[in-house]
Amino acid sequence: MAIAEKPTDDIIQVDGLQKHFGDVKAVNGITFRVRHGEVFGLLGPNGAGKTTTIKTLLGLLEPTAGIVRVFGLDPLKDEVLVKQRLGYVAEEPLIYKSLTPVEVFDFIASVRELDGVEVSTKAREYMESLGATEYANRSVATLSRGNRQKVQIVSALLHDPALLIMDDPLLGLDAKTVKVVKEIIDLHTRRGGAVIFSTHIMEVAQELCDRIAIINNGVIVGMGTFDELRKQADKAGANLEDVFLRLTEQDASVSSIIAKLRESFEQRERRE
Repeated sequence: MAIAEKPTDDIIQVDGLQKHFGDVKAVNGITFRVRHGEVFGLLGPNGAGKTTTIKTLLGLLEPTAGIVRVFGLDPLKDEVLVKQRLGYVAEEPLIYKSLTPVEVFDFIASVRELDGVEVSTKAREYMESLGATEYANRSVATLSRGNRQKVQIVSALLHDPALLIMDDPLLGLDAKTVKVVKEIIDLHTRRGGAVIFSTHIMEVAQELCDRIAIINNGVIVGMGTFDELRKQADKAGANLEDVFLRLTEQDASVSSIIAKLRESFEQRERRE
């Protein structure tokens, strides 16, 4: 499958997206684009609206208002066409625990009507690179969280998707595997593919992402390259963690908490 059929077009277009659950405005009017060949970071505190946004892109949630297009298609009306061309790595591994990884890959090949031999070769290569071949024939239910995550990552790559949507994909992975996943992402974008990358690990986002949108309380409070975010936060020379805290208006609260902790620690030391 060709990854970038129209490299001049945006893979994702989101305009004025809103998603409400009763009185709760989980997403409240966000707009962004994701281009071919880039890693687009989607960052925010817990409950900010990141996962809700991702689920609307996947066609799992219907927007309350606004426009969402993936490959120029409506994820709800053109669900099959969209899912054919994207790979999804969820925060919690969404795989059949009663199967072995090999059986999971065979199932994916069958559902997606892929060549079984080609899928087996790809799966073996990816499992080797992630250090997971010894678990290939064990029940997924018996695997650690990190190894289940490896299986999920491989599953998302087998059909060479043009778009990868990765929601905290590095949770549970060791340093070696994280390095390999970063390389997989880099190779994917070099071929013209795009990645939406959501994470709470600021150092990883700063390293990987070409552009970043920071969401807080359902709205985008900062968007652009890392240098552009620094300017928006008026934090020249700061790391992404400090920029993130400033834009989400958590910096004063964090400073107060740290000051109290240090004061309590020093008081205990004096008593001792």
